[in-house]
Amino acid sequence: MSEPDHVAVYVDPVCPFAWLALGWLREVARQRPLDLEVRRMSLAVLNGEDPVAPARGEDSAWRPARVGARLVAERGEDAWAGFVEAFGTRFHDQGLRGRDRVLREVCDELGDPDLYAAADRTDLDDDVRARHDEGMAPVGLDVGTPTLHVTTARGAVAFFGPVLERALRGQEALDAFDGAVLLAGVPGFTELKRTRSGEIDFG
Repeated sequence: MSEPDHVAVYVDPVCPFAWLALGWLREVARQRPLDLEVRRMSLAVLNGEDPVAPARGEDSAWRPARVGARLVAERGEDAWAGFVEAFGTRFHDQGLRGRDRVLREVCDELGDPDLYAAADRTDLDDDVRARHDEGMAPVGLDVGTPTLHVTTARGAVAFFGPVLERALRGQEALDAFDGAVLLAGVPGFTELKRTRSGEIDFG
């Protein structure tokens, strides 16, 4: 029996497109064997946000990245998936605002309110950058989240996207996965894109 496909998806929890992509991959995993791993990337690093004096204050993308890094340091890399799930459910599915409130609730849900203090600490910023760079290395610096590293029986590919505006279910989710991986494996292929509508459906 062949090994299941392996997907490492690099996400920042504040990104709606990363949240949709993660839901899509979980739908794929519900229908076929898929070894799905959720890894860290950072919109704060991607966008060059100042780590010392973040321009967005309590809504800075550094804050959830830092809390997540502290959680991972204490509980291991697998803890990141639970952090993203708790944050994304509130922030994206439930529409709870602002990010700081969401972050406090997530720390409470994870059973460690003291984690929240890590949002303003810089001691793990180098780790945040390193994990971000790990995700971007195979695809280049002019992309974002979600970024996927996929290993199948055909080989390994890495790519940015797909950027989805709505949740994919059933056969549609499988077709999107197979198509994206197949296209990403074509030598010389770099981009497929069209203008977004601006309307996002997490349903």
